[in-house]
Amino acid sequence: MKVDAALVHIPRLRRYARALAGDAAQADDLVQDTLERACQKWALWQPPVAASAEQVQKALLSWLLTLMHNLYANQWQQSSRHRMVALDEAQDTPHDPMPRLALQLDLERALSHLTPQAREVLLLIGMEQFSYGEAAQMLGVPVGTVMSRLSRAREQLRRLMEGERPVTTVLRAVK
Repeated sequence: MKVDAALVHIPRLRRYARALAGDAAQADDLVQDTLERACQKWALWQPPVAASAEQVQKALLSWLLTLMHNLYANQWQQSSRHRMVALDEAQDTPHDPMPRLALQLDLERALSHLTPQAREVLLLIGMEQFSYGEAAQMLGVPVGTVMSRLSRAREQLRRLMEGERPVTTVLRAVK
């Protein structure tokens, strides 16, 4: 399999990157960084043995999203500020685009108040339709951690969408 096989996944990589990074320019940079890293590490990727072409493509996408997650996590740790989350542009229906646009804005605002860990697991499972096990493997955490993060993220998102104010926690250094 050649590196070119990764190119078919660019639309999904870009969608996930856009949701993580917050805007198109940052998302494009993240996709480019991910593809660069994939080219550098291509020899390390092992396709599943005796797998169908579809299973190989799914494994490749999972590997690429894992690379993207790790790059994003590294960038986020180096950054002192949290990024806003932006969803794909609304595909408004011609009859009444306002309710859908308002809902999208509310959802973007609510997602921006989630922790990056909660947002990632919510996006991988809710938007990208990965299983708990696949998401756990991509994020490098146990399945139970994915399940608890997802549960907390859904509950927090529900509260935020109902109009509850976001809770900001201030941590103090204790000596």
